[in-house]
Order: sequence, then structure tokens, then C-alpha cells
Amino acid sequence: MRHTLREQVRKQRETLRIYGYGLCMGTADALPGVSGGTVALLLGFYGRLIAAITALTPRRAAEVLGAYDPQRRPRAREALLEMDLQFLLPLGVGMVTAVALIAGAVSSLAETHPIALFGFFTGLIAASAIVLFRSLRLASRTNALAASAGTALALLVASNVVQLPGSGATLIFLSGVFAISAMILPGISGALILILLGQYVFLSAELTAFLGAIRGTLSGNASLAAAVDPGTTVVVFVLGGFVGLVTIARIVRRALERAREPTLLFLVGLIAGSVPAPLHNVAEAHALTGNVLAQTGAWAVVGALALFALDALAGGFDPE
Repeated sequence: MRHTLREQVRKQRETLRIYGYGLCMGTADALPGVSGGTVALLLGFYGRLIAAITALTPRRAAEVLGAYDPQRRPRAREALLEMDLQFLLPLGVGMVTAVALIAGAVSSLAETHPIALFGFFTGLIAASAIVLFRSLRLASRTNALAASAGTALALLVASNVVQLPGSGATLIFLSGVFAISAMILPGISGALILILLGQYVFLSAELTAFLGAIRGTLSGNASLAAAVDPGTTVVVFVLGGFVGLVTIARIVRRALERAREPTLLFLVGLIAGSVPAPLHNVAEAHALTGNVLAQTGAWAVVGALALFALDALAGGFDPE
């Protein structure tokens, strides 16, 4: 009896620890310039994360769904263990919790203090590019071309020269595909991709509105109908994220295995080319006068110093 109690306490502590990992990873991914994948590396669970995500296959999902048949239940249990859901579920809940909290803060600050918010983000992105480029070499022509291609692509997207096809639900779905794929890669933040695509503030506001409508419904202060529109946006984004997780994330992992340094340089080049992206949000709220640019620059310095401090505390960031 005592042994069983100790085992239950140990399992609960392990679940709370993984939930805490999710909070850290979600916080990092909700901020451009800080990567959830890097946090996973620093906290020592990146290998387990990649193994668990790689194990999420249609075949295993079908085996789990076949648990209704008593003869197939042993294999269903094996599939559940292989997918490591006891790790992925609390990690995912922790990430969602962190993202929900930060989305509310971002939505509020984007309306009240856009210069401070997006100036800070600009500094985070610029400093993260500097920190990550330090550990990579541009010596070969292939490496230099890979970094240049990533930077050029991000600049073209940031300037709206290159855009994702479609709009509305299609754009939200594709944003989910690319953002969630980035979340598991060391060095790149899902929030950075959303800023680059111009969807960061919109999706933060939609998530905040959805959660607010759910709370209002539960407290009796609002009807469930208020949650339908923002809820649809959230669902479409999550579906895109799932597709990205089992497709593009795997493609990038294979690219890292076959051509590690050029792939990393392309990814870090994306970060470097994304530096001007938050300035579009500043321009939407204020004319880019000398005073506005000075304030933005000051907040960018604060963001850069915060990233450099985090880098020093972590003992240096390595993109892989």
C-alpha cells in the first residue's frame, strides 16, 4: 500500500515537472526570437520530444483506435507507450497554458503600447540571429548561399513581395502548418513565423477572445455563440499545426540529418531576415516619425539585452 502511494506521488510529480517544461517551452514559442526547441535542449528533453513526435503516425493512431477489440488491446497499449502520450499530453497542456496567458498580454499591449511591444520583439529577433550565427560557419559557398536564401526569403515575406496563397481560413491553416513546425526546431520560434506572416496579433486576439467567451459562458455572462467565430479560427490553426507537425517538421529533421549546417544557416537566415517584420505593426499604429523610431529603437535595445542575458545564463545557445 505504501509502495503504491509512493509510486502515485512520483507519477504526479513527474507529470507536474513535464507540465512545467510545457510552460517554459510555450512561453518561449509565444515570444519571437526565443525558441521552444532551444528551451527543450537546455532543459534536456529535446531528444524525447522529437522521438515522441516522430512516433505520432497514422498506423499507431489506428492501432489505438482499435482498442475496442479485446484481441487488439495489447497492441493498442504498446502503441500508446510508443507515442509517449504520458509525456506529450502534460507538455502540450503546459504549452497551451503559457500561450493563452501570453496571447492575452500581447493583445492588450498591441493596442495600448505597440511601440514598446514590437520594438522589444525587434530586439529579440535581431539578438537571436546574432547569437545563433555565432555558432555557425559561413566558410563554404553552400553555407553562404543557404544563409542568404533564408534571409532573402524572410525579407520578401516581411515586405509582402512573397505571400502565402489564399486568405481567411486557408491562410490561418497554412500559418498553423509553418508556425507549429517551427516550434520544435531549435533556434526558431513559432511566434516569429506568425509575425513574419502578419498573423501574430490577429491570432493572439482571436485566442484571447475565444478563451474570454468560454469563461463568460461558464460564468453565465455570455452565450456560447460568442465563442464560435474565434473558436473556428483557433480550430483551423490547430489543425494546420497538427498537419505541420507530422509533415514539414519531419522534412526539416531529415534535412538536418543530411545537410546539417546549410539547413541551420537557412533557418537562422530566416530569423535575420525577419528583423524588420515587427516594424509593420508599429507603422500600423503610428506614423514612423523620428520620435517613434527612436522609441522603437530604445525598446529594441531592451529586447536585445534581454536575449543576450538569457544567452549568458544558459551558457550559450546552440541551434542544434
